[in-house]
Amino acid sequence: MKKLFTLFITIVSCLQLYAQHTYVFFGSFNWEKETEGIYVYELNTQNGKLSKITSVSGISNPSFLALSPDGKYLFACTESKTKNGGSVSSFEFNPEKKTLQFISKQISGGENPVYLTVHPSGKWLVNGNYTEGSVSVYPISENGTLESFVQNIQFSEGSVNLDRQDRAHIHSTAFSPDSDYLFLPDLGADKIRAYRFNNEKDTPLQEAEIPFIKTTLGAGPRHFTFHPNGKFAYCIEEMGGAVSVYAYENGKLKSLQRIFTHPETYKEDFESSDVHLSPDGKFLYASNRGKENNIVIFSIQDDGSLKTIGYQSVKGKHPRTFNLDPSGQFLITANTATNNVTVFKRNPETGLLKKVGRKIKIRNVSNVQIRRY
Repeated sequence: MKKLFTLFITIVSCLQLYAQHTYVFFGSFNWEKETEGIYVYELNTQNGKLSKITSVSGISNPSFLALSPDGKYLFACTESKTKNGGSVSSFEFNPEKKTLQFISKQISGGENPVYLTVHPSGKWLVNGNYTEGSVSVYPISENGTLESFVQNIQFSEGSVNLDRQDRAHIHSTAFSPDSDYLFLPDLGADKIRAYRFNNEKDTPLQEAEIPFIKTTLGAGPRHFTFHPNGKFAYCIEEMGGAVSVYAYENGKLKSLQRIFTHPETYKEDFESSDVHLSPDGKFLYASNRGKENNIVIFSIQDDGSLKTIGYQSVKGKHPRTFNLDPSGQFLITANTATNNVTVFKRNPETGLLKKVGRKIKIRNVSNVQIRRY
């Protein structure tokens, strides 16, 4: 009887897993509102094949996307790279009907919004504006409607590279593992800024005890992520071509390591872009644009430090962003300059990547988000 019960539980678990669907959301620089801007595909988790299910037009340059914790709502940076423009928009995704419907739009509080993060409570959306160097915080209503921002904090100071760092340029927004702090890599100022985030206040951003940590001058910190264990953080540096590793505790970062994303043969013109960890916390992946157009693979040591494992071509140019599916089986790149998406199968033991499926063409694809439903 016990064996039969165990077999029954196993069958039910397998059926539940089979019933789940993994959807992939792509943002793009469409430049014309009349053309498709956001695309939704279903990922076949057996062979890595992508199948298009819907798309959205009527919005301009939805360059970066973020999902609500329950996956019901999709948020987008819109009118990015649009002179005197900039907005954030919300959409409702229905996985049963396979539809994506526009809900609302608000001004971004600065030109060229580039990154969105949703608070784990689902109550707040945080947007980073690159060109004017600012961060905006929006309440999210229960129906997914974005309210006007309740905070818009502007930064001004730059750094040593007068061509790229004439002023602040916020390039991403990341919550700490406990969601009590918000970190803002500032490419223009060579700082990772920090704020306390009080979910219960009407204006949740509050000054942190240590308001920022300095990075290497001229590094240009871009994207930022935490280790699943909450003890380490990693920042990709666009201009420096490196990943900086930090110990993390109670809103404070302590520098541990800085390791290049390039072989020693590359000395300048770095264009590193995105960074993500495998769900098991054993590997870190970072993307390089420019001359390399690859994903660098690092193994993560017990002390949080990184060791280079290898490099994988993205089979395209300018991988602006990439992402891993929740199971860690697949890594998908958004290759903006070649208008294509590449799917890789990930070896969980070695961390290495192998291209699978067919190449998908999406005009000026810029961002990829993945969620299982």
